[in-house]
Amino acid sequence: MAKLPGLGPRSARRAVLHLIKKRAPLMTPLADVMTHVAATARECLNCGNIGTTDICDICSSEKRANGQICVVEDVADLWAMERGQVFSGRYHVLGGTLSALDAVGPEDLRIPRLLARVSEDGISEVILALNATVDGQTTAHYIAGELHGRGVTVTSLAQGVPVGGELDYLDDGTISAALRARKSF
Repeated sequence: MAKLPGLGPRSARRAVLHLIKKRAPLMTPLADVMTHVAATARECLNCGNIGTTDICDICSSEKRANGQICVVEDVADLWAMERGQVFSGRYHVLGGTLSALDAVGPEDLRIPRLLARVSEDGISEVILALNATVDGQTTAHYIAGELHGRGVTVTSLAQGVPVGGELDYLDDGTISAALRARKSF
């Protein structure tokens, strides 16, 4: 349990002890569900999302075939976008970001599959929804460069002050990004 993200040794120990105490109502059903998920979960062959079929529900939905692909780093980012219920296109999960320090190149990610999808699926817009980290921005610039000249619009998510955010609590990079991305009032 301590190998799971967000759980240290003490938190994992507490969770295990709680599960053991509640074996019948919690641990046994959880074990059954985990066995089922292990047997049925798979990555979508098209976008990299997690589902129970080779092509996920998002990729197979005709309602989402609007010519937009939102590129995210991992499945958690896709699920976060879906929670907002404002994007009605399709997704592409890269499986990470480019990183010279970690020796992660374009061939280690799903970038070649993204480029193929843009060519094959009549994509008109690629939305780069990558984290505002050095590796995320490096990956975004690389993808934008690869898409240049292919007749597709490349956009990115806005960056800056979050809704409800107070300037006093923001870091310098966020304030700088917000100032550069200012718009007419």
